[in-house]
Amino acid sequence: MRTHYCGEVTINSIDHEVELCGWVNRRRDHGGVIFIDLRDRSGLVQIVYDPDVSDVFEIAEKVRNEFVLRIKGKVRERPEGTKNNDLITGEIEIFGTQLEIINSSKTPPFQIEDTDTSEELRLKYRYVDLRRPEMQNRIILRSKITHILREELNSIGFLDIETPMLTKATPEGARDYLVPSRVHPGKFFALPQSPQLFKQLLMISGLDRYYQIVRCFRDEDLRADRQPEFTQLDIEASFLDENEIMNLSEKIIRTTFKKALNINLSDPFPKMTYGEALNRFGSDKPDLRNPLELVNIDDLVENADFKVFSGPAADPESRVAALRVPKGQSISRKDIDEYTKFVSIYGAKGLAYIKVKDIAKGVNGLQSPILKFLSEDTIIKILKRVEANDGDLIFFGADKSKVVNEALGALRVKVANDLKLVSEDWKPLWIVDFPMFERESESENWSALHHPFTAPKADHLHLLEKNPGACLSRAYDMVLNGTEVGGGSIRIHDDKLQQKIFKLLGIDRKEAEGKFGFLLDALKFGCPPHGGLAFGVDRLIMLMANVNSIRDVIAFPKTQSASCLLTEAPAEVSNSQMKELHIKTQIFKTKKDSE
Repeated sequence: MRTHYCGEVTINSIDHEVELCGWVNRRRDHGGVIFIDLRDRSGLVQIVYDPDVSDVFEIAEKVRNEFVLRIKGKVRERPEGTKNNDLITGEIEIFGTQLEIINSSKTPPFQIEDTDTSEELRLKYRYVDLRRPEMQNRIILRSKITHILREELNSIGFLDIETPMLTKATPEGARDYLVPSRVHPGKFFALPQSPQLFKQLLMISGLDRYYQIVRCFRDEDLRADRQPEFTQLDIEASFLDENEIMNLSEKIIRTTFKKALNINLSDPFPKMTYGEALNRFGSDKPDLRNPLELVNIDDLVENADFKVFSGPAADPESRVAALRVPKGQSISRKDIDEYTKFVSIYGAKGLAYIKVKDIAKGVNGLQSPILKFLSEDTIIKILKRVEANDGDLIFFGADKSKVVNEALGALRVKVANDLKLVSEDWKPLWIVDFPMFERESESENWSALHHPFTAPKADHLHLLEKNPGACLSRAYDMVLNGTEVGGGSIRIHDDKLQQKIFKLLGIDRKEAEGKFGFLLDALKFGCPPHGGLAFGVDRLIMLMANVNSIRDVIAFPKTQSASCLLTEAPAEVSNSQMKELHIKTQIFKTKKDSE
Protein backbone atom coordinates (compact mmCIF):
# COMPACT_ATOMS: atom_id res chain seq x y z
CA MET A 1 0.00 0.00 0.00
CA ARG A 2 2.96 2.35 0.47
CA THR A 3 6.41 2.89 -0.92
CA HIS A 4 7.78 4.90 2.01
CA TYR A 5 7.16 5.82 5.62
CA CYS A 6 6.34 9.51 6.05
CA GLY A 7 9.63 10.36 7.79
CA GLU A 8 11.67 8.72 5.03
CA VAL A 9 10.73 11.25 2.33
CA THR A 10 13.57 13.76 2.16
CA ILE A 11 15.37 16.10 -0.25
CA ASN A 12 16.84 12.98 -1.86
CA SER A 13 13.35 11.98 -3.03
CA ILE A 14 12.66 15.11 -5.14
CA ASP A 15 10.83 14.38 -8.43
CA HIS A 16 10.04 10.85 -7.23
CA GLU A 17 6.49 9.56 -7.02
CA VAL A 18 5.65 8.15 -3.58
CA GLU A 19 2.75 6.39 -1.91
CA LEU A 20 2.18 6.94 1.80
CA CYS A 21 -0.26 5.80 4.50
CA GLY A 22 -0.92 7.36 7.86
CA TRP A 23 -3.02 9.56 10.11
CA VAL A 24 -3.94 13.21 9.59
CA ASN A 25 -2.00 15.20 12.15
CA ARG A 26 -3.38 18.51 10.91
CA ARG A 27 -5.37 19.88 7.97
CA ARG A 28 -5.04 23.52 6.87
CA ASP A 29 -6.91 25.44 4.18
CA HIS A 30 -4.80 28.35 2.85
CA GLY A 31 -6.47 30.39 0.16
CA GLY A 32 -7.96 27.49 -1.65
CA VAL A 33 -4.93 25.25 -1.31
CA ILE A 34 -5.26 22.42 1.26
CA PHE A 35 -2.26 21.29 3.31
CA ILE A 36 -2.35 17.97 5.13
CA ASP A 37 0.34 16.90 7.61
CA LEU A 38 0.38 13.12 7.36
CA ARG A 39 1.81 11.20 10.35
CA ASP A 40 3.06 7.70 11.00
CA ARG A 41 5.55 6.29 13.50
CA SER A 42 8.52 7.65 11.54
CA GLY A 43 7.40 11.30 11.56
CA LEU A 44 5.21 13.53 9.45
CA VAL A 45 5.28 15.03 5.97
CA GLN A 46 3.33 17.83 4.30
CA ILE A 47 0.96 17.01 1.42
CA VAL A 48 -0.38 19.78 -0.83
CA TYR A 49 -3.71 19.54 -2.71
CA ASP A 50 -4.45 22.02 -5.43
CA PRO A 51 -8.02 22.87 -6.59
CA ASP A 52 -6.84 22.32 -10.18
CA VAL A 53 -6.92 18.58 -9.42
CA SER A 54 -10.61 18.89 -8.64
CA ASP A 55 -11.60 15.28 -7.93
CA VAL A 56 -8.77 14.83 -5.42
CA PHE A 57 -9.34 18.29 -3.93
CA GLU A 58 -12.98 17.43 -3.17
CA ILE A 59 -11.86 14.43 -1.14
CA ALA A 60 -9.23 16.55 0.66
CA GLU A 61 -11.97 18.98 1.74
CA LYS A 62 -13.67 16.15 3.65
CA VAL A 63 -10.53 15.17 5.56
CA ARG A 64 -10.32 15.85 9.33
CA ASN A 65 -7.78 15.20 12.08
CA GLU A 66 -6.97 11.51 12.74
CA PHE A 67 -8.54 10.27 9.51
CA VAL A 68 -6.56 7.37 8.05
CA LEU A 69 -5.38 8.16 4.52
CA ARG A 70 -3.57 6.63 1.61
CA ILE A 71 -1.98 9.20 -0.65
CA LYS A 72 0.01 9.29 -3.86
CA GLY A 73 1.99 12.25 -5.10
CA LYS A 74 5.20 13.76 -6.42
CA VAL A 75 7.95 15.04 -4.11
CA ARG A 76 9.06 18.64 -4.66
CA GLU A 77 11.18 21.18 -2.82
CA ARG A 78 9.32 23.59 -0.58
CA PRO A 79 9.31 27.24 -1.71
CA GLU A 80 11.91 29.47 -0.08
CA GLY A 81 10.73 30.81 3.28
CA THR A 82 8.43 27.86 3.96
CA LYS A 83 11.04 25.26 4.93
CA ASN A 84 10.89 23.77 8.43
CA ASN A 85 14.30 22.94 9.84
CA ASP A 86 12.73 21.16 12.83
CA LEU A 87 11.47 18.34 10.62
CA ILE A 88 13.45 15.68 8.76
CA THR A 89 10.97 16.23 5.93
CA GLY A 90 11.00 20.01 6.34
CA GLU A 91 12.74 20.77 3.04
CA ILE A 92 10.14 19.04 0.89
CA GLU A 93 6.44 18.64 0.33
CA ILE A 94 4.37 16.23 -1.73
CA PHE A 95 2.04 17.44 -4.48
CA GLY A 96 -0.94 15.14 -4.04
CA THR A 97 -2.28 13.42 -7.15
CA GLN A 98 -4.38 10.68 -5.51
CA LEU A 99 -6.15 10.48 -2.17
CA GLU A 100 -8.10 7.70 -0.46
CA ILE A 101 -9.86 8.02 2.89
CA ILE A 102 -9.32 4.54 4.32
CA ASN A 103 -11.17 5.37 7.52
CA SER A 104 -12.70 8.38 9.19
CA SER A 105 -12.34 9.28 12.89
CA LYS A 106 -14.51 10.71 15.61
CA THR A 107 -13.16 13.83 17.27
CA PRO A 108 -10.46 12.44 19.59
CA PRO A 109 -10.97 12.77 23.37
CA PHE A 110 -7.84 14.97 23.43
CA GLN A 111 -5.60 16.57 20.87
CA ILE A 112 -2.49 14.59 19.99
CA GLU A 113 -0.26 17.60 20.58
CA ASP A 114 -1.77 18.38 24.03
CA THR A 115 0.80 18.07 26.82
CA ASP A 116 -1.48 18.62 29.82
CA THR A 117 -3.99 15.81 29.25
CA SER A 118 -4.82 13.96 32.48
CA GLU A 119 -3.21 10.55 32.89
CA GLU A 120 -6.63 9.01 33.54
CA LEU A 121 -7.88 10.12 30.10
CA ARG A 122 -4.60 9.06 28.46
CA LEU A 123 -4.87 5.55 29.93
CA LYS A 124 -8.58 5.18 29.07
CA TYR A 125 -7.87 6.03 25.42
CA ARG A 126 -4.37 4.56 25.36
CA TYR A 127 -4.55 3.72 21.65
CA VAL A 128 -4.96 7.46 20.94
CA ASP A 129 -2.29 8.40 23.48
CA LEU A 130 0.15 6.02 21.77
CA ARG A 131 -0.22 7.99 18.53
CA ARG A 132 1.63 10.90 20.15
CA PRO A 133 5.16 11.12 18.72
CA GLU A 134 6.79 11.20 22.18
CA MET A 135 4.95 8.01 23.19
CA GLN A 136 5.81 6.29 19.93
CA ASN A 137 9.46 7.27 20.33
CA ARG A 138 9.50 5.73 23.82
CA ILE A 139 7.97 2.47 22.61
CA ILE A 140 10.40 2.39 19.67
CA LEU A 141 13.28 3.05 22.09
CA ARG A 142 12.06 0.17 24.24
CA SER A 143 12.09 -2.15 21.25
CA LYS A 144 15.58 -0.98 20.32
CA ILE A 145 16.90 -1.54 23.85
CA THR A 146 15.47 -5.05 24.24
CA HIS A 147 16.92 -5.94 20.83
CA ILE A 148 20.37 -4.74 21.92
CA LEU A 149 20.12 -6.67 25.22
CA ARG A 150 19.24 -9.89 23.39
CA GLU A 151 22.01 -9.29 20.86
CA GLU A 152 24.64 -8.79 23.57
CA LEU A 153 23.64 -11.83 25.58
CA ASN A 154 23.41 -14.05 22.50
CA SER A 155 26.93 -12.95 21.50
CA ILE A 156 28.46 -14.23 24.78
CA GLY A 157 26.82 -17.63 24.80
CA PHE A 158 23.64 -17.05 26.80
CA LEU A 159 20.57 -19.10 25.86
CA ASP A 160 17.09 -17.57 25.68
CA ILE A 161 14.96 -20.07 27.63
CA GLU A 162 11.32 -19.63 28.63
CA THR A 163 10.12 -20.63 32.09
CA PRO A 164 6.53 -21.35 33.23
CA MET A 165 3.93 -18.64 33.75
CA LEU A 166 1.72 -21.00 35.79
CA THR A 167 3.68 -22.22 38.77
CA LYS A 168 3.59 -22.78 42.53
CA ALA A 169 3.18 -20.05 45.13
CA THR A 170 6.51 -19.35 46.86
CA PRO A 171 7.38 -16.63 49.38
CA GLU A 172 9.50 -14.06 47.52
CA GLY A 173 8.62 -10.89 49.36
CA ALA A 174 5.32 -9.90 47.73
CA ARG A 175 1.82 -11.35 47.41
CA ASP A 176 1.25 -13.78 44.57
CA TYR A 177 -1.39 -13.45 41.90
CA LEU A 178 -3.30 -16.73 42.09
CA VAL A 179 -5.00 -18.61 39.22
CA PRO A 180 -7.63 -21.23 40.13
CA SER A 181 -7.32 -24.62 38.45
CA ARG A 182 -10.42 -26.05 36.74
CA VAL A 183 -9.06 -29.61 36.55
CA HIS A 184 -7.67 -29.63 40.11
CA PRO A 185 -10.55 -28.42 42.29
CA GLY A 186 -9.55 -26.22 45.19
CA LYS A 187 -5.98 -25.82 43.97
CA PHE A 188 -4.27 -22.75 42.54
CA PHE A 189 -1.41 -21.83 40.30
CA ALA A 190 0.58 -18.69 41.05
CA LEU A 191 1.89 -16.25 38.47
CA PRO A 192 5.66 -15.94 38.97
CA GLN A 193 7.11 -13.05 40.97
CA SER A 194 10.33 -13.96 39.18
CA PRO A 195 11.74 -17.05 37.47
CA GLN A 196 14.18 -17.46 40.41
CA LEU A 197 13.74 -21.15 41.17
CA PHE A 198 13.43 -22.25 37.55
CA LYS A 199 16.61 -20.49 36.51
CA GLN A 200 18.43 -22.19 39.38
CA LEU A 201 17.06 -25.52 38.14
CA LEU A 202 18.38 -24.67 34.67
CA MET A 203 21.85 -24.28 36.18
CA ILE A 204 21.51 -27.72 37.79
CA SER A 205 20.44 -28.97 34.34
CA GLY A 206 23.78 -27.95 32.83
CA LEU A 207 22.37 -25.09 30.71
CA ASP A 208 25.01 -22.88 32.22
CA ARG A 209 24.14 -19.50 30.68
CA TYR A 210 20.46 -18.53 30.68
CA TYR A 211 18.56 -15.33 30.02
CA GLN A 212 14.97 -14.32 29.46
CA ILE A 213 13.08 -11.07 28.96
CA VAL A 214 10.16 -12.15 31.08
CA ARG A 215 6.90 -10.86 32.54
CA CYS A 216 6.68 -11.02 36.34
CA PHE A 217 3.71 -10.44 38.63
CA ARG A 218 3.53 -9.04 42.16
CA ASP A 219 0.38 -8.09 44.01
CA GLU A 220 1.89 -5.23 46.01
CA ASP A 221 1.27 -1.58 46.74
CA LEU A 222 2.12 0.48 43.69
CA ARG A 223 3.99 3.70 42.98
CA ALA A 224 5.52 5.42 39.96
CA ASP A 225 8.18 2.78 39.39
CA ARG A 226 6.03 -0.28 40.12
CA GLN A 227 3.37 -2.22 38.20
CA PRO A 228 1.45 -5.42 39.05
CA GLU A 229 2.98 -6.92 35.92
CA PHE A 230 6.42 -5.84 34.86
CA THR A 231 9.32 -6.95 32.69
CA GLN A 232 12.69 -8.28 33.84
CA LEU A 233 15.84 -9.15 31.99
CA ASP A 234 16.64 -12.29 33.92
CA ILE A 235 20.21 -13.68 33.84
CA GLU A 236 21.81 -16.73 35.48
CA ALA A 237 25.22 -18.33 34.94
CA SER A 238 27.23 -21.20 36.42
CA PHE A 239 30.91 -21.26 37.42
CA LEU A 240 31.11 -17.45 37.73
CA ASP A 241 31.73 -15.52 40.94
CA GLU A 242 30.07 -12.21 41.84
CA ASN A 243 32.82 -10.06 40.32
CA GLU A 244 32.58 -11.90 37.01
CA ILE A 245 28.79 -11.54 36.93
CA MET A 246 29.00 -7.83 37.79
CA ASN A 247 31.64 -7.24 35.10
CA LEU A 248 29.54 -9.06 32.52
CA SER A 249 26.36 -7.18 33.52
CA GLU A 250 27.88 -3.71 33.48
CA LYS A 251 29.43 -4.41 30.06
CA ILE A 252 25.93 -5.21 28.76
CA ILE A 253 24.54 -1.97 30.20
CA ARG A 254 27.47 0.11 28.89
CA THR A 255 26.97 -1.33 25.40
CA THR A 256 23.21 -0.71 25.56
CA PHE A 257 23.68 2.95 26.50
CA LYS A 258 26.27 3.42 23.77
CA LYS A 259 24.21 1.80 21.01
CA ALA A 260 20.83 3.21 22.03
CA LEU A 261 21.76 6.73 23.21
CA ASN A 262 25.43 7.17 22.22
CA ILE A 263 26.25 7.69 25.91
CA ASN A 264 29.49 6.44 27.44
CA LEU A 265 29.09 5.16 30.99
CA SER A 266 32.08 4.86 33.30
CA ASP A 267 34.33 1.83 32.96
CA PRO A 268 34.39 0.18 35.42
CA PHE A 269 31.37 1.11 37.53
CA PRO A 270 32.44 2.14 41.05
CA LYS A 271 31.59 -0.17 43.97
CA MET A 272 30.33 0.89 47.39
CA THR A 273 29.38 -1.20 50.39
CA TYR A 274 25.86 -1.18 51.73
CA GLY A 275 27.14 0.20 55.04
CA GLU A 276 29.02 3.08 53.41
CA ALA A 277 26.00 3.98 51.25
CA LEU A 278 23.72 4.24 54.30
CA ASN A 279 26.34 6.12 56.28
CA ARG A 280 27.07 8.72 53.58
CA PHE A 281 23.72 9.00 51.81
CA GLY A 282 21.08 7.40 54.05
CA SER A 283 20.10 5.10 51.15
CA ASP A 284 21.25 1.86 49.54
CA LYS A 285 20.55 3.39 46.12
CA PRO A 286 22.27 6.78 46.28
CA ASP A 287 22.19 9.27 43.42
CA LEU A 288 25.86 10.26 43.04
CA ARG A 289 24.91 13.25 40.89
CA ASN A 290 23.75 14.82 44.16
CA PRO A 291 26.73 16.43 45.96
CA LEU A 292 25.13 16.44 49.45
CA GLU A 293 26.32 13.87 52.00
CA LEU A 294 25.49 12.84 55.55
CA VAL A 295 28.31 13.22 58.07
CA ASN A 296 28.45 11.32 61.37
CA ILE A 297 28.92 13.46 64.48
CA ASP A 298 28.14 10.84 67.17
CA ASP A 299 31.59 11.14 68.76
CA LEU A 300 31.29 14.94 68.95
CA VAL A 301 27.97 15.02 70.81
CA GLU A 302 27.89 11.80 72.89
CA ASN A 303 28.81 13.72 76.05
CA ALA A 304 26.80 16.87 75.28
CA ASP A 305 24.16 18.12 77.73
CA PHE A 306 21.76 18.21 74.80
CA LYS A 307 19.96 14.85 75.34
CA VAL A 308 18.32 15.05 71.90
CA PHE A 309 21.82 14.47 70.49
CA SER A 310 23.70 12.67 73.27
CA GLY A 311 21.02 9.99 73.76
CA PRO A 312 21.12 8.65 70.19
CA ALA A 313 24.90 9.17 70.03
CA ALA A 314 25.37 6.74 72.91
CA ASP A 315 22.95 4.14 71.48
CA PRO A 316 24.63 1.59 69.13
CA GLU A 317 21.36 1.27 67.16
CA SER A 318 21.04 5.02 66.64
CA ARG A 319 23.06 7.80 65.04
CA VAL A 320 23.46 11.58 64.91
CA ALA A 321 24.20 12.91 61.43
CA ALA A 322 24.62 16.31 59.81
CA LEU A 323 23.72 17.37 56.29
CA ARG A 324 25.50 20.48 55.03
CA VAL A 325 23.71 22.43 52.30
CA PRO A 326 26.17 24.77 50.53
CA LYS A 327 24.76 28.31 50.32
CA GLY A 328 21.66 27.01 52.06
CA GLN A 329 21.32 30.16 54.10
CA SER A 330 18.81 31.37 51.49
CA ILE A 331 16.38 28.70 52.71
CA SER A 332 13.67 30.55 54.64
CA ARG A 333 12.19 29.63 58.01
CA LYS A 334 8.97 28.75 56.20
CA ASP A 335 10.90 26.35 53.97
CA ILE A 336 12.60 24.82 57.03
CA ASP A 337 9.16 24.25 58.57
CA GLU A 338 8.08 22.49 55.35
CA TYR A 339 11.21 20.33 55.42
CA THR A 340 10.47 19.50 59.07
CA LYS A 341 7.00 18.36 58.08
CA PHE A 342 8.55 16.36 55.20
CA VAL A 343 11.00 14.38 57.39
CA SER A 344 8.18 13.59 59.84
CA ILE A 345 6.79 11.25 57.14
CA TYR A 346 9.84 9.06 57.85
CA GLY A 347 9.41 9.10 61.62
CA ALA A 348 11.70 12.04 62.45
CA LYS A 349 10.50 13.95 65.51
CA GLY A 350 12.02 17.26 64.37
CA LEU A 351 14.70 18.89 62.24
CA ALA A 352 17.46 20.81 64.01
CA TYR A 353 19.54 23.25 61.95
CA ILE A 354 22.34 25.81 62.07
CA LYS A 355 22.70 28.71 59.63
CA VAL A 356 26.32 29.79 59.07
CA LYS A 357 26.34 33.57 58.66
CA ASP A 358 30.02 34.37 59.29
CA ILE A 359 32.21 31.44 60.30
CA ALA A 360 35.09 33.75 61.28
CA LYS A 361 32.99 35.01 64.21
CA GLY A 362 32.63 31.51 65.66
CA VAL A 363 29.37 30.91 67.55
CA ASN A 364 28.45 34.57 67.17
CA GLY A 365 28.35 34.13 63.41
CA LEU A 366 25.75 31.40 63.61
CA GLN A 367 21.95 31.33 63.84
CA SER A 368 20.07 28.41 65.37
CA PRO A 369 17.65 27.57 68.23
CA ILE A 370 19.96 24.71 69.37
CA LEU A 371 23.15 26.75 69.92
CA LYS A 372 22.30 27.32 73.60
CA PHE A 373 22.26 23.54 74.22
CA LEU A 374 25.76 22.87 72.84
CA SER A 375 29.16 23.99 74.03
CA GLU A 376 31.19 26.33 71.87
CA ASP A 377 33.91 23.70 71.52
CA THR A 378 31.37 21.12 70.26
CA ILE A 379 29.87 23.58 67.77
CA ILE A 380 33.29 24.50 66.36
CA LYS A 381 34.15 20.81 65.97
CA ILE A 382 30.86 20.18 64.15
CA LEU A 383 31.53 23.07 61.76
CA LYS A 384 35.00 21.71 61.08
CA ARG A 385 33.75 18.12 60.61
CA VAL A 386 31.16 19.13 57.98
CA GLU A 387 33.57 21.63 56.34
CA ALA A 388 31.12 24.50 56.78
CA ASN A 389 31.52 27.80 54.92
CA ASP A 390 29.83 31.18 55.07
CA GLY A 391 26.26 30.99 53.78
CA ASP A 392 25.81 27.25 54.50
CA LEU A 393 22.89 25.62 56.26
CA ILE A 394 23.43 22.46 58.34
CA PHE A 395 20.53 20.08 59.06
CA PHE A 396 20.74 17.45 61.82
CA GLY A 397 19.10 14.08 62.40
CA ALA A 398 19.24 12.25 65.74
CA ASP A 399 17.24 9.05 66.23
CA LYS A 400 17.33 5.34 65.48
CA SER A 401 19.68 4.77 62.54
CA LYS A 402 16.82 3.61 60.30
CA VAL A 403 14.84 6.80 60.98
CA VAL A 404 17.85 9.11 60.49
CA ASN A 405 18.88 7.33 57.29
CA GLU A 406 15.42 7.43 55.76
CA ALA A 407 14.61 10.99 56.88
CA LEU A 408 17.93 12.69 56.06
CA GLY A 409 18.36 10.49 52.98
CA ALA A 410 15.02 11.69 51.61
CA LEU A 411 15.75 15.27 52.70
CA ARG A 412 19.10 15.11 50.87
CA VAL A 413 17.27 14.29 47.64
CA LYS A 414 14.51 16.86 48.11
CA VAL A 415 16.81 19.77 49.01
CA ALA A 416 19.18 19.00 46.13
CA ASN A 417 16.26 18.95 43.68
CA ASP A 418 14.75 22.14 45.14
CA LEU A 419 18.08 23.99 44.87
CA LYS A 420 18.92 22.40 41.49
CA LEU A 421 22.17 20.89 42.76
CA VAL A 422 21.83 17.61 40.82
CA SER A 423 24.06 17.35 37.74
CA GLU A 424 22.78 16.09 34.38
CA ASP A 425 25.25 13.26 33.77
CA TRP A 426 24.99 9.49 34.40
CA LYS A 427 26.34 7.93 37.59
CA PRO A 428 26.17 4.13 37.74
CA LEU A 429 27.19 2.33 40.91
CA TRP A 430 27.38 -1.16 42.40
CA ILE A 431 26.21 -1.65 45.99
CA VAL A 432 27.77 -4.74 47.61
CA ASP A 433 28.18 -6.40 51.01
CA PHE A 434 24.51 -6.41 51.94
CA PRO A 435 23.44 -7.96 55.25
CA MET A 436 21.98 -11.44 54.84
CA PHE A 437 19.10 -10.74 57.21
CA GLU A 438 17.05 -8.02 58.78
CA ARG A 439 14.67 -8.05 61.73
CA GLU A 440 10.94 -8.01 61.00
CA SER A 441 9.56 -4.98 62.81
CA GLU A 442 6.50 -6.74 64.24
CA SER A 443 7.73 -10.22 65.13
CA GLU A 444 11.47 -9.60 65.63
CA ASN A 445 12.08 -12.69 63.51
CA TRP A 446 14.79 -12.74 60.85
CA SER A 447 13.84 -12.23 57.21
CA ALA A 448 16.02 -12.40 54.10
CA LEU A 449 17.10 -8.94 52.94
CA HIS A 450 17.46 -10.23 49.35
CA HIS A 451 15.76 -13.65 49.10
CA PRO A 452 16.26 -16.99 50.91
CA PHE A 453 18.40 -18.47 48.12
CA THR A 454 21.19 -15.88 48.40
CA ALA A 455 24.52 -17.26 49.59
CA PRO A 456 26.36 -15.79 52.59
CA LYS A 457 29.99 -14.74 52.28
CA ALA A 458 32.22 -17.78 52.75
CA ASP A 459 34.11 -16.23 55.68
CA HIS A 460 30.82 -15.29 57.38
CA LEU A 461 29.34 -18.80 57.57
CA HIS A 462 30.24 -19.09 61.25
CA LEU A 463 28.04 -16.04 61.97
CA LEU A 464 24.85 -17.82 60.91
CA GLU A 465 24.55 -19.39 64.35
CA LYS A 466 26.46 -16.89 66.49
CA ASN A 467 25.36 -13.53 65.07
CA PRO A 468 23.10 -13.66 61.99
CA GLY A 469 22.66 -9.88 61.96
CA ALA A 470 26.38 -9.42 61.25
CA CYS A 471 26.45 -11.97 58.42
CA LEU A 472 26.97 -10.42 54.97
CA SER A 473 25.66 -11.88 51.71
CA ARG A 474 27.08 -12.30 48.24
CA ALA A 475 24.41 -9.97 46.82
CA TYR A 476 24.89 -6.94 44.59
CA ASP A 477 22.65 -4.16 43.24
CA MET A 478 23.23 -1.94 40.23
CA VAL A 479 22.14 1.63 40.90
CA LEU A 480 21.82 4.34 38.26
CA ASN A 481 21.13 7.98 39.20
CA GLY A 482 19.43 6.98 42.43
CA THR A 483 17.32 4.17 40.97
CA GLU A 484 17.98 0.49 41.48
CA VAL A 485 17.94 -0.95 37.96
CA GLY A 486 19.17 -4.45 38.73
CA GLY A 487 19.96 -6.78 41.57
CA GLY A 488 21.29 -10.26 42.04
CA SER A 489 23.45 -12.59 44.04
CA ILE A 490 25.46 -15.77 44.13
CA ARG A 491 23.03 -18.55 45.08
CA ILE A 492 23.25 -21.32 47.64
CA HIS A 493 24.24 -24.54 45.83
CA ASP A 494 24.41 -26.83 48.88
CA ASP A 495 21.19 -28.36 50.22
CA LYS A 496 22.46 -28.48 53.85
CA LEU A 497 23.29 -24.75 53.83
CA GLN A 498 19.92 -24.00 52.18
CA GLN A 499 18.14 -25.95 54.95
CA LYS A 500 20.11 -24.01 57.58
CA ILE A 501 19.01 -20.69 56.03
CA PHE A 502 15.39 -21.83 55.92
CA LYS A 503 15.55 -22.82 59.60
CA LEU A 504 17.04 -19.43 60.54
CA LEU A 505 14.16 -17.73 58.68
CA GLY A 506 11.62 -19.72 60.66
CA ILE A 507 10.84 -22.17 57.84
CA ASP A 508 10.90 -25.64 59.37
CA ARG A 509 11.78 -28.80 57.45
CA LYS A 510 8.14 -29.74 56.79
CA GLU A 511 7.29 -26.27 55.41
CA ALA A 512 10.52 -26.19 53.39
CA GLU A 513 9.72 -29.57 51.85
CA GLY A 514 6.19 -28.44 51.07
CA LYS A 515 7.21 -25.18 49.39
CA PHE A 516 10.69 -25.87 48.05
CA GLY A 517 11.01 -29.66 48.07
CA PHE A 518 11.72 -29.81 44.34
CA LEU A 519 14.63 -27.36 44.74
CA LEU A 520 16.07 -29.12 47.80
CA ASP A 521 15.93 -32.43 45.93
CA ALA A 522 17.58 -30.89 42.88
CA LEU A 523 20.44 -29.48 44.98
CA LYS A 524 21.40 -33.07 45.87
CA PHE A 525 22.00 -34.01 42.22
CA GLY A 526 25.25 -32.19 41.49
CA CYS A 527 24.47 -28.48 41.63
CA PRO A 528 27.19 -26.17 40.25
CA PRO A 529 28.09 -22.85 41.92
CA HIS A 530 25.96 -20.23 40.20
CA GLY A 531 24.53 -16.75 40.44
CA GLY A 532 22.70 -14.17 38.45
CA LEU A 533 20.98 -10.87 38.21
CA ALA A 534 17.68 -9.38 37.09
CA PHE A 535 17.34 -5.97 35.49
CA GLY A 536 14.09 -4.06 35.77
CA VAL A 537 13.57 -3.40 32.07
CA ASP A 538 10.78 -0.86 32.64
CA ARG A 539 12.86 1.12 35.14
CA LEU A 540 15.92 1.05 32.92
CA ILE A 541 13.99 2.31 29.90
CA MET A 542 12.24 4.94 32.07
CA LEU A 543 15.65 6.38 32.92
CA MET A 544 16.95 6.14 29.36
CA ALA A 545 13.79 7.83 28.01
CA ASN A 546 14.11 10.59 30.66
CA VAL A 547 10.60 10.19 32.09
CA ASN A 548 9.43 9.91 35.71
CA SER A 549 7.07 6.95 35.54
CA ILE A 550 7.40 3.47 34.08
CA ARG A 551 3.81 3.86 32.86
CA ASP A 552 5.20 6.14 30.15
CA VAL A 553 7.37 3.37 28.69
CA ILE A 554 4.82 0.54 28.85
CA ALA A 555 2.35 0.24 26.00
CA PHE A 556 -0.65 -0.71 28.14
CA PRO A 557 0.10 -0.10 31.83
CA LYS A 558 -2.12 -0.40 34.87
CA THR A 559 -3.02 2.47 37.19
CA GLN A 560 -1.63 2.88 40.71
CA SER A 561 -4.64 0.89 41.93
CA ALA A 562 -3.68 -2.02 39.64
CA SER A 563 -6.58 -1.55 37.24
CA CYS A 564 -6.75 -1.07 33.48
CA LEU A 565 -8.89 1.90 32.50
CA LEU A 566 -8.87 0.80 28.85
CA THR A 567 -10.30 -2.71 29.28
CA GLU A 568 -11.85 -2.14 32.73
CA ALA A 569 -9.92 -5.06 34.17
CA PRO A 570 -10.13 -6.61 36.70
CA ALA A 571 -13.78 -7.46 36.19
CA GLU A 572 -16.42 -9.80 37.56
CA VAL A 573 -16.89 -13.14 35.81
CA SER A 574 -20.04 -15.18 35.28
CA ASN A 575 -21.42 -17.66 37.81
CA SER A 576 -20.90 -20.48 35.29
CA GLN A 577 -17.19 -19.69 35.04
CA MET A 578 -16.91 -19.58 38.83
CA LYS A 579 -18.67 -22.92 39.07
CA GLU A 580 -16.28 -24.47 36.55
CA LEU A 581 -13.38 -23.31 38.71
CA HIS A 582 -14.96 -24.71 41.88
CA ILE A 583 -14.83 -21.33 43.64
CA LYS A 584 -17.20 -18.72 45.00
CA THR A 585 -16.53 -15.21 46.21
CA GLN A 586 -17.20 -13.67 49.56
CA ILE A 587 -16.29 -10.03 50.04
CA PHE A 588 -14.99 -9.21 53.51
CA LYS A 589 -15.13 -5.60 54.62
CA THR A 590 -11.84 -4.18 55.78
CA LYS A 591 -11.46 -1.60 58.50
CA LYS A 592 -10.76 0.96 55.78
CA ASP A 593 -14.01 0.07 53.96
CA SER A 594 -16.12 0.57 57.06
CA GLU A 595 -14.69 3.97 57.94
